[in-house]
Amino acid sequence: MKRLVPVAVDAVLVILFCVIGRRSHDEAVIAGLLKTAWPFAIGLAIGWIVALAVAGRAGRAGRSDGTLVWPTGVLVWLCTLCGGMLLRAVSGQGIAFSFVLVAATVLALFLLGWRAAIRALN
Repeated sequence: MKRLVPVAVDAVLVILFCVIGRRSHDEAVIAGLLKTAWPFAIGLAIGWIVALAVAGRAGRAGRSDGTLVWPTGVLVWLCTLCGGMLLRAVSGQGIAFSFVLVAATVLALFLLGWRAAIRALN
C-alpha cells in the first residue's frame, strides 16, 4: 500500500494540472477532463514503468523509492510530459510551443516539487 502512495500523488497532481488548464481557458472542467487528462495519464503510467525498470536494472526492484527526485521523479516527469504531448499530437489535440513550456514547468513543479519537499523535510 505504501508503495502506491507516490503513484496516487502523481495521478492526483496530473489531474489537477489538467483541471487548472481547463479552468484557465474557461472550458468545461468536468465535461472535458477525460479528453485533456488521458494523454498525460498514459504518459504518467509509462513514466512509472520506466522508473521501475530503471530501479530493477539497478538492483533495487524490490525497494524502489517513489519519493526520489532522481531518477524516479525526473523519469516520471519527462515521460508524462513527452508522452502526453506525443499522444495529444497524434490525437489531434493542440501542442503549441507555449503550452509545452507551461506544461513542462507546471508538471516539473508538481511531480518534482512534492518529492523535493519530502526530501527537504526528512
